[in-house]
Amino acid sequence: MQAYINTYEDMRRRLKAYGYYAWLVGWDQETEAPKGSIEYRTKQVGVMAEEVYKLQSDPDYIEAIEKLYENQDQLDADFKAEIRQMFKDLRIIKKVPKEEYIAFQVLVSQSTHVWAEAKHKDDFNLFLPTLEKVVEFNRKLVKYLETPELKGYDILLDMYEDGFGIKEYDHFFNTLKEELVSFVKEATEKKERFSRKLTKGIFPKDQQKAFSRYLLDVFGYDLNHGVLKESEHPFTSGVASIDTRITTHYHEDNLASSIFSTIHEMGHALYEMQNDPKFDDTNIHGGSSLGMHESQSRLYENMIGRSYAFWQLHYPKLVELFPKQLKGITVDEFYRFINQAKRSLIRIEADELTYGLHVMVRYELEKAMINGRLKVADLPRKWKQLMSQYVGKRPTNDREGVLQDIHWSFGAIGYFPTYALGSAYAAQIYQAMNKEVDIEQAIAENNIKAINAWLKDHIHVYGGSKTPKELMLIATKEPFNPNYYVDYLKQKFSV
Repeated sequence: MQAYINTYEDMRRRLKAYGYYAWLVGWDQETEAPKGSIEYRTKQVGVMAEEVYKLQSDPDYIEAIEKLYENQDQLDADFKAEIRQMFKDLRIIKKVPKEEYIAFQVLVSQSTHVWAEAKHKDDFNLFLPTLEKVVEFNRKLVKYLETPELKGYDILLDMYEDGFGIKEYDHFFNTLKEELVSFVKEATEKKERFSRKLTKGIFPKDQQKAFSRYLLDVFGYDLNHGVLKESEHPFTSGVASIDTRITTHYHEDNLASSIFSTIHEMGHALYEMQNDPKFDDTNIHGGSSLGMHESQSRLYENMIGRSYAFWQLHYPKLVELFPKQLKGITVDEFYRFINQAKRSLIRIEADELTYGLHVMVRYELEKAMINGRLKVADLPRKWKQLMSQYVGKRPTNDREGVLQDIHWSFGAIGYFPTYALGSAYAAQIYQAMNKEVDIEQAIAENNIKAINAWLKDHIHVYGGSKTPKELMLIATKEPFNPNYYVDYLKQKFSV
């Protein structure tokens, strides 16, 4: 057994190094790489993908994983969890043709730029050929990886959230459909009027940057091990507890956007920064799943960052930075403004109440595309139809419709449903945490470190060594229950 452990650990060390360089290239691409460098960078990505594939497909490495999996009862709990994940990941190397796999890596290294240009020009047809290739590969991937237990879209869903497939997501989204669609229409029927200073004001980028830096300190984001930059689509990117980076995006006509994007991404980053450092050199650093990761970002963004206690304490700093723009605007009006429920078009700027319905639109579209019931070319039309049906607002262009999200451009199909699931996890986790930590008091006393500490002990420290279902039992002492989410939303947004 030791020989297999040695082989695995040696190959893991080499693959982690390649992964680090690939990560740096990706970070650079999304934050500051010049547009003219894309062709040259793509060539290098192709070479690196070939080298990584050689290592991943090395017969000795594959044999080591298989033998360790067969003898997992001889491994400690953390190593067993890692080997189970690696054995699951072997499916792609063993069953997907090398040429197709590498070609897909090259495709998605270019496609984010194609998407960004299409979004900028509001021209879905620019992105259509690329997206068709992405969907085609995912359909092939499903066929390559099918088993008696997992078929079709279930395979892609399970890649992002262990143990969740169409059956579980259909139950979850049907609950939202039954409980929230009509409630949303009622709650958003009347529009509250706010000062034009909030709705039409211009908030200079430099001051927004200053407030984002202020927020980093409030939430305990460690700038010795992280950095904040700008990108078209805010994201978090990390490889170890000592290097986890975030981006945000500043809109001078939308002050709330950068504030909550920054807090949201810090939620992701704090999760990874608070992993046990022993996982840094393993393949289970990070989060248990995308849904669990999203639970942390949504908890920080909405349940803490949009709370009245938070703004009672921190609104004076915002006024200090924007004295003219916020003159005469009380903390009460600002609080109502950032928590208003309305029928909106952009997912990342949607309020808590409608957010899950935005995700439900994407879930139904993905399921239909992968199952062959929807052509990629028909996405814009179907998107508009479902947005009108569920959210109550119809996009007038593709920039604020089907082109708004980056995820499909880097091949992530099966990812979107985890966003809504994460919000539901967050509601249940918040209730459990509040039994042990007075959350409102901690926020009011600028003691978010107490919240960070509880989340670290109950979720973050485990990295990817526990499944989402195991973590929910550890953190909340009961299985996942979507009713916490529905109850939370109805209580907060009842008129």
